[in-house]
Amino acid sequence: MSGSAAVERTIRQGGPAGGLDGRSWAPIKMFRDPMTWRNASYLLVSLAFGLLWFVFLTVGVTLSLVLTLVWVGVPLLALVMLIWRGGAMLERRVMRAAFGLKIPSPYRPLPPGRNPVRKWGALAADPATWKDLGYLVLLFPITLAEFVVSAFVWATTAALLTLPVSALFGNVLTITTDRWTYVVDDPVQALPWSAVGVLALVIAMYAARVMGLGHAALAGLLLGPSEKQSLRARAEHLQASRARGIDAAEAERRRIERDLHDGAQQQLLSVAMDLGRARAKLDVDPEGARKLIELAHSGAKEAIAELRNLARGIYPAILTDRGLDAALSALAARAPVPVDVEVDLPGDRPPAAVESIAYFVVAEALTNVAKYARATRAAVRVMRDNSWIIVEISDNGVGGATATPGGGLAGLADRAAGIDGILTVNSPVGGPTVVRADLPSAW
Repeated sequence: MSGSAAVERTIRQGGPAGGLDGRSWAPIKMFRDPMTWRNASYLLVSLAFGLLWFVFLTVGVTLSLVLTLVWVGVPLLALVMLIWRGGAMLERRVMRAAFGLKIPSPYRPLPPGRNPVRKWGALAADPATWKDLGYLVLLFPITLAEFVVSAFVWATTAALLTLPVSALFGNVLTITTDRWTYVVDDPVQALPWSAVGVLALVIAMYAARVMGLGHAALAGLLLGPSEKQSLRARAEHLQASRARGIDAAEAERRRIERDLHDGAQQQLLSVAMDLGRARAKLDVDPEGARKLIELAHSGAKEAIAELRNLARGIYPAILTDRGLDAALSALAARAPVPVDVEVDLPGDRPPAAVESIAYFVVAEALTNVAKYARATRAAVRVMRDNSWIIVEISDNGVGGATATPGGGLAGLADRAAGIDGILTVNSPVGGPTVVRADLPSAW
């Protein structure tokens, strides 16, 4: 296939941030979801970062403001500002690793030139700089509360789950109230408490996810772009998507014209010439006229096949009549390598534009498998993910693909961008290759 790391990407606006949506809130799914443990790990270690930033900013900002009386504090404050901006940039990366939340950069562009005073003035005038400071100052009390809750729930969970082992080695659990005292000093007696520990584990996982959700929301509010910046970025994205969609439609129109001119039109012209020659020979050379009519008949069938393939390339009839599952199964049946097809789209059918783009993504990907991948097997998977339709095509070929401007996959990326979708290609050298399209199920 073709595509190295990613085809030209369109940023998904309003899509779920990995790990923060509602897909994996069932206890068993949460236990298996790596995002749960990434959340829990961050909440347990983030107190150290919060304390570090609180001490640094308290000392650094206070000292800088005091020393401004003798002008030494001005460059010191500029340095402290650069450091906390760098810390905020690092925190955005941490948010993505811990919570799957991608926070776009909110900073205004710096003025051109090498004048450090102008650049520092632009930094100081940027509201995002001071929002960064607010986040880093709040990080200490927030992470302190998160650490206390996390340490309590996880320590309690660990103690309850391991109570039979602790009792086996002679450790005693004593629960005392005003009226009675309960002692656990036997492994068998401790087994019911392990069942309570399973419940505590579920509570701990929920606590980690909920606190992670709240922390990520605060980070997105203070470290992310303002509403005005988001709207501007959204408008620019939609303008770019519209332009790419128009370019893709124009390229498709030119392709159809070229195919008609070079294919079916030439075939029909040849049929007309053969029929004309046959008519001229009909009285004087009936045998020669018969051969020419047979030739014209063969050419007419080829022209019909050419037109049928062209119509299928515009919009296949089976897609309209029977839906995406049947259309993709028909594609797989014509592929030169075995293709496993799995379509799971419960509920209403996606819009026609989404089905069309999904179909052509699979068609182009399977064409590339046949031409370039040297694969022995491929798989197509289509599923619904909240408000998105996910189309994924994989093969076990040689990989090392690249998306070139004007190529098939780049054209598909433009098609997907026309409805605010994303097309990505992951194809390391040696394979495997995975082409994935994220398409909105409604817009």
